[in-house]
Amino acid sequence: MKDAEEYWAKRNERRTRKREMREKYGNFGRHHHHPMVSIGLFLIILGLALLVATNDMLNLGSISRYFTWQTAMIFVGVILLVNRHFTGGILMIAAGSWFFIDEVYYIIPPFIKTIYWPGVIILIGLSYIISSLFCRKKYIN
Repeated sequence: MKDAEEYWAKRNERRTRKREMREKYGNFGRHHHHPMVSIGLFLIILGLALLVATNDMLNLGSISRYFTWQTAMIFVGVILLVNRHFTGGILMIAAGSWFFIDEVYYIIPPFIKTIYWPGVIILIGLSYIISSLFCRKKYIN
C-alpha cells in the first residue's frame, strides 16, 4: 500500500512540475508549427517548379512533362516530410522518383535497380530512429 502511495505522490509531483514549466515557458519540447507554414512551403515549391518548367531547366520539353502523377507523388512526399511524417514521405518520394526515372530515362541503369529499394528501406529505418528522437521527450518523464 505504501508503494502505491509513493508512486502516486511522485506522479503528481512530476505533473505539477510539468504544468509549472508549461505555464512559465510554454509548451517546451513540443514543436508544433502553424498550418500556414505548410501552405507557404507549398507555394514556394510550386513556384520553383513552375520556374524550372517554364525555363526547361531539366530539358524535358513541354510543361506537361513536368507536371505528372509521379511529380505529384514526389511533391506530396515532400509535404509529408515537412510535417514530420517521415515514413510516408520517404515512401511517396521513392515511389514517385522510381516511376519518374523510369519514364524519363526509359531504361533504368542496373546499378540503380540493385541499390534503389534497399536504400529506401534503409532510409525508412533511419526515419524511425529520427522520429523516435523527436518523440523521446514524451516518454522521458
